[in-house]
Amino acid sequence: MLSQLARLSTEADGRYASAEELQFLKDYFQSFNHRMSAYKKIQAAEKDIIQQVEAQMQSIDPSLFRRGSQDVTAKCRADAARVLRHSTAALLINDTERLRDRLLLWLQTILSPFHTKNSSTITYDVMKKVLKQYLTAEEVSLFFPILEINSTLLGK
Repeated sequence: MLSQLARLSTEADGRYASAEELQFLKDYFQSFNHRMSAYKKIQAAEKDIIQQVEAQMQSIDPSLFRRGSQDVTAKCRADAARVLRHSTAALLINDTERLRDRLLLWLQTILSPFHTKNSSTITYDVMKKVLKQYLTAEEVSLFFPILEINSTLLGK
């Protein structure tokens, strides 16, 4: 939303915005209660969510947390928590552009040499399964597209 507001400010400079240009605000305010609810749920359960994701990933493939002989479990856990926090903030303010530009593209560059695409894809697939336990259908419909962006940029 912040990106959209900045764009609207530039595009409508010196004139009133049209109803079409303001539609994103109407949509945002109609979904605000679901966004806030999901944000609070994820915030309260973050530790449990990350632990469940990690445990399920370990059961899928224990080598996902190894880079050669090095155990990178703590690093993967911290990265997953960081992306989850930023993604949840993007959900709250409805601004995936900001998430992509300020975190995901940077993280993609950092992770690229380590060939983490497979583990990233698995992370977001598992995270979706775990989050379904915490969120309503309406909250899932708002949050999962953000997780898809994460998966597309960091995995696949």
